[in-house]
Amino acid sequence: MTVPTRRDMLAGGGLVVFFALSGVAQAQGLSGGGEGGAGPKKIRPDLPGSLATEPRLNAWIRIAPDGEVVVFTGKAELGQGIRTALMQLAMDELDLADNSLTLISADTARTPDEGITAGSHSMQDSGTAILNAAANVRHRLLAEAARRWTVAPATLSTNAGTVRAPDGRSVGYGDLAASLDLQVDAEPDMPRRPVAARRFIGRTVPRVDIHAKLTGGTAYVHDIKLPHMLHARVVRGPSDGTRLATVDHAAIARLPGIAKVVRDGNFTAILAEREWPVVQALHVINRAGWQPTRPRLPQGDLATAIQRLPAQDRPILDRHDAPGAVPVREIAARYTRPYLMHGAIGPSCAVALFENGAMTVWTHSQGVYPLRNALAQLLALPVEQVRCIHSEGSGCYGHNGADDVAADAALAARAVPGRPVRMQWMREQEHGWEPLGPAMVTELSGALDARGRIVRWNHAVWSNPHNMRPSAAGDFLAGQEVVPPFPATPPKPIPQPEGGGDRNAVPLYAFPNAVVRHHFIPGMPLRTSALRGLGAHMNVFSIECFIDELAATARCDPVAFRLAHMDDPRAQAVIRTAADKFGWTRYRRQPWRSAGVAFARYKNLGAYCAIVLDVEIEPETGQAVVYRAVAAVDSGEVVNPGGIRNQIEGGIVQSLSWTRHEAVGFDAHRRTAFDWSEYPIARFVDVPRAVEVHLLDRRGAPFLGTGEAAQGPTAAAFANAVALATGKRIRAMPLSAGTIKAAIGDG
Repeated sequence: MTVPTRRDMLAGGGLVVFFALSGVAQAQGLSGGGEGGAGPKKIRPDLPGSLATEPRLNAWIRIAPDGEVVVFTGKAELGQGIRTALMQLAMDELDLADNSLTLISADTARTPDEGITAGSHSMQDSGTAILNAAANVRHRLLAEAARRWTVAPATLSTNAGTVRAPDGRSVGYGDLAASLDLQVDAEPDMPRRPVAARRFIGRTVPRVDIHAKLTGGTAYVHDIKLPHMLHARVVRGPSDGTRLATVDHAAIARLPGIAKVVRDGNFTAILAEREWPVVQALHVINRAGWQPTRPRLPQGDLATAIQRLPAQDRPILDRHDAPGAVPVREIAARYTRPYLMHGAIGPSCAVALFENGAMTVWTHSQGVYPLRNALAQLLALPVEQVRCIHSEGSGCYGHNGADDVAADAALAARAVPGRPVRMQWMREQEHGWEPLGPAMVTELSGALDARGRIVRWNHAVWSNPHNMRPSAAGDFLAGQEVVPPFPATPPKPIPQPEGGGDRNAVPLYAFPNAVVRHHFIPGMPLRTSALRGLGAHMNVFSIECFIDELAATARCDPVAFRLAHMDDPRAQAVIRTAADKFGWTRYRRQPWRSAGVAFARYKNLGAYCAIVLDVEIEPETGQAVVYRAVAAVDSGEVVNPGGIRNQIEGGIVQSLSWTRHEAVGFDAHRRTAFDWSEYPIARFVDVPRAVEVHLLDRRGAPFLGTGEAAQGPTAAAFANAVALATGKRIRAMPLSAGTIKAAIGDG
């Protein structure tokens, strides 16, 4: 990552790019807040992907007179490799040479508003837009060359940034682009280049974001260094729902090395020329006592407490295709998940600069446009005078402290005009204040007929909100600390088919009678928001565990049972592929060792994913070893196979950590986990000994979101393997060694 100087920033970051964002798009961008759907509304619904919200070609692609090509995306690189895949798309469809373009991502002064990078939408929204915009631009370049040479466009070809004629004439894209106006809407259904002509799509190429991360370069927002930069820390109580009892601001200002104490109501930030003095000051301040700021947290059984909270009951599915089906066996089960942290390896950080009445924030927020709108309200600035530039954070898929620390940095920077402020949370602040993935409860029941077919299915899910990303100033921690405080946006569920707590609650299986209900709980005992996959992790865990329980009741093989209830051929293909590559029919269970299988199509809209795990349990301790993980994935057309494999492998590891180890502890007043010893995550010993990811490439098919496809199937496959290995079905996460040992007793 190249870090701009202040002079560069004020000049537009070096390459000044002007393009039109329609007034409709800008106005709609103010709404924001929904997970994966906070972008502007569609103004050209006939266009694919995000072209529907920003149809102008020059919003996506610019070609300079010297032939330099710049591509723009509103999506952010979070470690998912999206920059590399989008560059591959543009290079292939524009017919460019390798490494011959620059990609600008998620900058409110330069890129289209594509809302939040979430919900595995990057390829299907931005990738589809860039692909079609590139096809439009290449068509216009050919048309311009044909006009100059008075020939038919069909007689011309392109290669490495030039247009060529059969008689040997050639002209570069830069020369042609000087005569073109790209401030026009894209045309729908523009033909793509032939599959045989592709050089980048479908090929694993090195990721452009990895080198700096591996070599200790400037890779993250934490690494940004600007001239005359101040370091800052924010002062808060130990965790969400607390505040410090007393803060002696005058005494803080007298501490060695402190340059300034910034106050606004209950918001306090400490600034210094060097980082260590503010860290020391924070340690001194934290010795003061604290007070709770809300009612007591629920104690005892968490699942029961959640189900007793006031809920809005919402029917999601009510299907009765075969009311006369006769059940002969019925079973029911309840599954639970605790509150989960994002557990980012690096605490949240942001850099802010207030200069000439304008605020610029470098942030690892996943939604720079919604963040900009909320910051403008917090700072009482016109939205045009706030710029948010995405810079990667060291770990996070979801809503952690990135947006809050951006607000903290902006408030601190406003007090020292002309000087950049680097604000970083401490580890204990990240653990104490980040929004959590909600605890969830599901209750399932099902009935089998005499042939062992599922004839009735009921699924109910209880969950707090999963989409509290900031859309207004009151959604920041700081927004409720300043005077006067801003009101928080009321929580509301994400509608189907994407869903929030009910994401993936609707089974993809062909059940003749199925009822699904979402009990949405707006009142949050703990602060919650988006965690990777939202409710899909828990709902797929529940569905796929219950499928195994029904298969056992029917005395049917779990793979065969799934296939018998599935009529989606692509779903059947991934299940068969995972089973075949694993060697399911040849696998022989051993004492304390077995294999588990699970499947889901993410959101029933995204990628198909089936997982098989080979798991052994040590009966004396309950410790589990995952020997082998085999995944089959259908993501539609594959752009970068290595990138998809990275995402699935990472999803398997993260899901195993959630499912086996993680749970947020809390007492009557606050969270109790402030470091890694109190919030355990997976260690290297917990990683599967071998991981295989098999891709079903559907050339020409639409891109399907993949980043969150593995979380639910991995969790269920692990639980199913444990049940088969031990003979004990554990329905409450985490399935820790202690939990497994308690279930099997003396073995």
